[in-house]
Amino acid sequence: MARVTTDRLIAWAIGVVEATQRRLPEELRALAVAVPVHYEAEPDDDVLAEGFEPDILGLFTGAPYGTELSHDLPEPPQILLYVENLWDVAEGDERAYAREVRTTYLHELGHYFGWDEDDLAERGLE
Repeated sequence: MARVTTDRLIAWAIGVVEATQRRLPEELRALAVAVPVHYEAEPDDDVLAEGFEPDILGLFTGAPYGTELSHDLPEPPQILLYVENLWDVAEGDERAYAREVRTTYLHELGHYFGWDEDDLAERGLE
């Protein structure tokens, strides 16, 4: 199989995230689509310098929902997805990649909402 380009991985990931957002409960959808999602090949040096492992799949940064006004100069919320790391975990399988992107996106979105793993499972968003 030919090597899949980062651009192709990003395009697939965008499609998965958009489909995932469309399936969210209506009350969450508008909030979710307001959080920018950035697609990067892998974490940059700044992320690694913060102590994250090089194989991290995704990251939520910024103020969680509802706390924006309680922080001094908060960083805007955003979700980062590291597409080459997700592809590596999926071992080059497109369906596995889609599942990993979906799961990682929902996990990071959960951090935005301030939810833990149990909260995500209760909402059917694991």
